Amino acid sequence: MSDHGLIARLLRKGKKLGQLARLKTSLKRVHGPAAFDLAADDVVVVTLIKNFSYYMDGYFEHYRNLGARHFVFIDNGSTDDTVERLKSHPDCVVLHSTLPMGIYEGEFRRHAAQTYARNHWVLFADSDEMFDFQGRDILGLSGLAQYMTAHSYTAMMAQMLDLFPRGSIQSYAHTPYETVLADFRYYDLSHIRRYDYTDYDSISFSYYMRTNTPATDQLEFMFGGVRHKVFGELCCLTKHPLVFIDDTVWPCPHPHTAAHVRVADVTGVVKHYKFTNDPFQRDMQTLRDGVLPHGEDKLRLETVRDHPDLSLYSDDAQPYTSAEALYGDGFLVSSPTFTQFVAKRRAQV
Repeated sequence: MSDHGLIARLLRKGKKLGQLARLKTSLKRVHGPAAFDLAADDVVVVTLIKNFSYYMDGYFEHYRNLGARHFVFIDNGSTDDTVERLKSHPDCVVLHSTLPMGIYEGEFRRHAAQTYARNHWVLFADSDEMFDFQGRDILGLSGLAQYMTAHSYTAMMAQMLDLFPRGSIQSYAHTPYETVLADFRYYDLSHIRRYDYTDYDSISFSYYMRTNTPATDQLEFMFGGVRHKVFGELCCLTKHPLVFIDDTVWPCPHPHTAAHVRVADVTGVVKHYKFTNDPFQRDMQTLRDGVLPHGEDKLRLETVRDHPDLSLYSDDAQPYTSAEALYGDGFLVSSPTFTQFVAKRRAQV
């Protein structure tokens, strides 16, 4: 290594250490225990939030129905009643920091996972995301974790599915989340770009994936979808939301992947309710604050400026029924082994 290369490496390491020091100083626990009493198959749900109150009831209903019993929230400066409401939930930990999310997003999630779920499973979920998978009604998160552990997997991939209503997006700007969950029933699988999991030349953050071992060559990274079709944004749809946290795995080196993981032979879906809670007003605020480095919010604002009654619904739209239905669409990857596992559990009930 040249002297210049060594100096650059030392500077990066120093910058990283400085960020970690600022994180530890900034991050304060404002509610909940210092540690959870976890069973082997418990899954801790970790969520980075800001003004989460709008989503809270629907979020808890979904994840508690999946059997989640432990939640860690990293509050990034809420100005509504989010924190006070969360303090009434004894199964939650609330950490607070106002460090910029664009810089510390991965560190926030990683710190929460390694602090509260070491040697256990973590589900990373955003406020507007609802994780779903084959057999969820019979397995729950604990059953899914048992399958993953039994087959020595340490991560599960999922594809994000943007859901929308028949009507215009703006007409739902101030609609309660309960109504949104009922009306946002449609998705559009056109305009998706697909790349093999190991097509490292086509995936910009593939550096973090080269240490991973996919269980099947059917796994794909997907980009675009209805947001590419309507707004021109080539957003990444693929995530690794379910990760086992041990001393080998590197969770959240990038928002869409983990590193040093063995990726399962079956994929789940993340139902994404991005276009609610006045999304374009939030885009304007994000753009003003410079919170995130990408330009996707700018593309959306330019489109809705010219088309204020914009609807994502078209002849390509399909109603969401279940994760299993997405196998036939080629959006999710099925596994005969997992299907047998689900069937056996169902027969035992």
